[in-house]
Amino acid sequence: MADADDVRRLALALPDVVEIDSDGFDFRVHNRGFVWSYPQREPGKPRVIRTDIAVLYVGDEAEKQALVLGEPELFFTIPSYDGLPLVMLRLPEVTTTRLQELIGDAWQMRSESQG
Repeated sequence: MADADDVRRLALALPDVVEIDSDGFDFRVHNRGFVWSYPQREPGKPRVIRTDIAVLYVGDEAEKQALVLGEPELFFTIPSYDGLPLVMLRLPEVTTTRLQELIGDAWQMRSESQG
């Protein structure tokens, strides 16, 4: 079981990471987001920052679909993220070891794509 403190600890351990001021967590490398808290939006209601759900950059649609279809207990997506290389992760369902791997992968893809 992981939480927002684990996300913060793991993200800040990586080189060149900056935390953006937010109501939850929001981490960037070279000004590119790689993991942040899920801004849940429901029609007619104010946005709610969910720190129990992380949004992760996953690189491409194929990776996103592999995660969502392969591990639906951990990952999901929403229609407003269709076509975007982003996936939502249920933090209470993931181990810190797996979270470290996922954050590291997201960081690596975003730090490599700085050009």
